[in-house]
Amino acid sequence: QVQLVESGGGLVQAGGSLTLSCAASGRIASLNFMAWYRQAPGKQRDLVASITTGGSTNYADSVKGRFAISRDNANNTVYLQMNSLKPEDTAVYYCYAYRIGYSPSWGQGTQVTVSS
Repeated sequence: QVQLVESGGGLVQAGGSLTLSCAASGRIASLNFMAWYRQAPGKQRDLVASITTGGSTNYADSVKGRFAISRDNANNTVYLQMNSLKPEDTAVYYCYAYRIGYSPSWGQGTQVTVSS
């Protein structure tokens, strides 16, 4: 099971930008599916963005056009570029990785707070 460590969270004003990083302990090129989820207080954990080995991406409707997910296989890191942040983007953001035939992995989460 790969270990995931997120970083890059913090406090930002509405309209600002942040870039989250997810560093994996193994080769992410072997991971079929990587994603960012988020969970706000009192709410369920929801998918924000995902990327496959082939580079196909998918986004939640609420972040389309504002967020971008990317993967750097050479550095075993997945990124989430977040622009035009809104207060409703405030949540703990989690990195997720899945490889066919193995148990999925979750990171410990990183807090993103957007002030109005």
